Amino acid sequence: MAKRRKLLLRRPKTTKSVNQVPGTMTYVGHKEASETKLDVIDYNVENYERFSSTTTEDAFKFVDENSITWFNIDGLSNVEEIEKLGDYYELHPLVMEDIVNTGQRPKIEKYDDYLFIVAKMLYYKNGEIENEHLSIIVGKNYVLTFQESDGDVFDHIRERIETAKGRIRSRGADYLMFALLDSIIDNYFLVIDDMSDRIESLEESLFTSRPSDDITYEIQDLKRNILRIRRAVFPLREVISRLEKIDSELIDAHTANFIRDLYDHIIQISENIDIYREMIWGLMDMYMTTISNKMNEVMKVLTIMASIFIPLTFIAGIYGMNFEYIPELQWKYSYFVLWGVMIIIFLLMIYYFKRKKWI
Repeated sequence: MAKRRKLLLRRPKTTKSVNQVPGTMTYVGHKEASETKLDVIDYNVENYERFSSTTTEDAFKFVDENSITWFNIDGLSNVEEIEKLGDYYELHPLVMEDIVNTGQRPKIEKYDDYLFIVAKMLYYKNGEIENEHLSIIVGKNYVLTFQESDGDVFDHIRERIETAKGRIRSRGADYLMFALLDSIIDNYFLVIDDMSDRIESLEESLFTSRPSDDITYEIQDLKRNILRIRRAVFPLREVISRLEKIDSELIDAHTANFIRDLYDHIIQISENIDIYREMIWGLMDMYMTTISNKMNEVMKVLTIMASIFIPLTFIAGIYGMNFEYIPELQWKYSYFVLWGVMIIIFLLMIYYFKRKKWI
């Protein structure tokens, strides 16, 4: 029962501030408030520098036309520090509102000097799927990422930038944006692959062994998780589709080719999610059918046993009556004859049931 309560408590709820002026920055999220941490990576083909701070003003010195700067902010509860960064880059108030509203649906918006993208990062943490809000601002020579809490799926990108591995150091901010989105989508594959393994394990347990009493809760947990994944992936598919077709000087033609490949990946993930969703919905039907079949087997055995003993009980009832003139009552061998008749009836009924393939 405790597990069931846990599932119900984790259902998504609307997280939108009401009765506020549009553009008002108010942190709306499920995670506990944490200190805002700023991680800055500034790079070009020849140079690389990394800097960490808790004050966004310390990062303004890195802005340079000759390099690409990636500002990553962890923690959205300190809206004052985030607002300073927004004022410096002249971000729209509605963009700033969406950055700190973790219930915002994935989307893309085009502005004169930058692109604004909202996505959801999915990854496993302590055995549970984490759904983390991520906002990306892409400018001419900078990328801003705003995360709800510590931890993300971008460590390998930071390593590639530091070690100058691949083409990322020789490309612009648009390619860094692609790399971030590609990392998010690649992690979707890992999440749904684990989901596939869990579905196969439940299917096997349904057919090869006696299902545990908790299997309904496991199926319900799978339903909840697949819906969370679907809620993150399907809007992002629209985002990638728009990004592929968007007309902006910020997106280089070479990067557009990579974005088209990104769209193929998100379509594949969407199709897999639909397949797994149908499979999960079918698991409960499969479980109920299995339980029903086992119940039918039990009822069949009980019915056969009752059918066998009905005529035997009838004979025993007749000869158990206390009447004086019952035929064969005083006969010397009547007891053994009665047993013989009952055994013959028993064997004939077993033979009949087997011939009808009821047992």
